[in-house]
Amino acid sequence: MKSWTEEVQINASIEHVFSYLDGPLEQMQKIMPQVIENTPVKETAAVVGNVYLQKYKEGEEIQEYEVETLEYVNTSTHKTLKVEFVLANMFNITATYELEKIDEDHTLFRYIATNQALNENAERFLQFATNEVVVSFVNRVKSVAESEYNS
Repeated sequence: MKSWTEEVQINASIEHVFSYLDGPLEQMQKIMPQVIENTPVKETAAVVGNVYLQKYKEGEEIQEYEVETLEYVNTSTHKTLKVEFVLANMFNITATYELEKIDEDHTLFRYIATNQALNENAERFLQFATNEVVVSFVNRVKSVAESEYNS
């Protein structure tokens, strides 16, 4: 299993940043453009336990998987969204998005990604995996959120 953590200060309100993670598909696609569908399969009042069927396009290939919400906190100063899914029957992936309010116009964004290999091929692939995707994602969230904040 491999885990990566990256964090960045974003010059935007906590509510604005969270809208990309906990909003409609159109908002999510601004930071995750490969997600082409996010359909509710099971929704609960507590949000924890929600399941969405997500479709992800990589080149010409479309992956389909169920994303389950494992943790959800939504207060005015702290927000956490933790989800889990199995990708291509190779990896069990957990993604945790944490937001801390610094002040009205600044948010600390922390992203924690954990990949667990489900077979030998995936295990070999993970040996060479770097934090490049995690860093790129955190930078994309910062760039998109700041470019759209108060615009």
